[in-house]
Amino acid sequence: MSKRDYYDVLGVERNASEAELKKAYRRLAMKYHPDRNQGDSETENKFKEVKEAYEVLNDAQKRAAYDQFGHEGLAGTAGSAGAGGFSDIFEDVFGDIFGGGRGAGGRGHRSVNRGADLRYDLEMSLEDAVAGTTVKIRVPTRVRCKSCDGSGAKKGSKPATCDTCAGHGQVRVQQGFFSIQQACPKCHGKGTVISDPCHTCHGQGRVKESKTLSVKIPPGVDSGDRIRLSGEGEAGEHGGPSGDLYVQVRVKPHPLFQRDNADLVCEVPIDVVTASLGGELEIPTLTGRVRLKVPAETQSGKVFRLRGKGARTVHNDHAGDLLCHVIVETPVNLNSEQKELLQQLRRTMTESNQEHSPKSKSWLDSVKKVFDDIRFS
Repeated sequence: MSKRDYYDVLGVERNASEAELKKAYRRLAMKYHPDRNQGDSETENKFKEVKEAYEVLNDAQKRAAYDQFGHEGLAGTAGSAGAGGFSDIFEDVFGDIFGGGRGAGGRGHRSVNRGADLRYDLEMSLEDAVAGTTVKIRVPTRVRCKSCDGSGAKKGSKPATCDTCAGHGQVRVQQGFFSIQQACPKCHGKGTVISDPCHTCHGQGRVKESKTLSVKIPPGVDSGDRIRLSGEGEAGEHGGPSGDLYVQVRVKPHPLFQRDNADLVCEVPIDVVTASLGGELEIPTLTGRVRLKVPAETQSGKVFRLRGKGARTVHNDHAGDLLCHVIVETPVNLNSEQKELLQQLRRTMTESNQEHSPKSKSWLDSVKKVFDDIRFS
């Protein structure tokens, strides 16, 4: 039909790739589409011209003959759309948009119904999370039916090829100019139908069941970590592959420790005598008890770091540190003798010329300076 250069018609270079040809054809075919330009014979002719150019340049043998001899080298083949006709060419280009596209050998794709993924929330202690452990969990799920081995058909029978789609799983629907493939309404994309369903699973190929799994928890897991068990989710319909099971970890709050990545943090209350004179305390850790030396004149808020006595993470084999925050406790429920002793202590500290409470003196000096500034401002 057309005597214009096919490369000029599509607006591409002579060395254009297959992808570039398809992109150009898609753009021009949409532009000159007859349904968009009804009654316009000029755009209809342009559409045919674009179609003809793409038919030739998209065929390796025709393109080679055209590149060497021009229009004369096509010898009457340029006007045909090939064995599949124009609808097949249009489907090759636009099938990915409209849900079509042909499978190998021109057959439609059958749908494969993969089973659903499952989630299991696992609550565990800090000790088990840091050290690692193996736990048994019971998961309600759908498993492959043993009576029909997942086929959904009664024992002794098998699914039959769908007579609506001839086993392709898809049917072609004509909508104006477009030919669109969609899932077969009878077999829902499976390509087969079950005339005699299994009595156990009622044709689903799977049944509800709870299964017990042994899950290995690696050392160092923390809240929010997720462990994936491949293929342990729900079985797919009619023999489809199983989904995965995701074990979501939640570490229970610990009565003594708070976790900060690989470090552990705890509060250590001490009495005023130990804080003033020093002493030794027994400190718990996740692996036992250790002795902590408290130097004299220790202030509340002091942090002691015990290296290697913390936790670990799944990304690091080395344990973190244990951070002990000292809290100096004020004595309560004092008897009269104890109160008198404290009164004597206060008198001696007041009469002494030494500074026994450096932070208190510093704070009082700051307060005095503030009031002095206010008075003279």
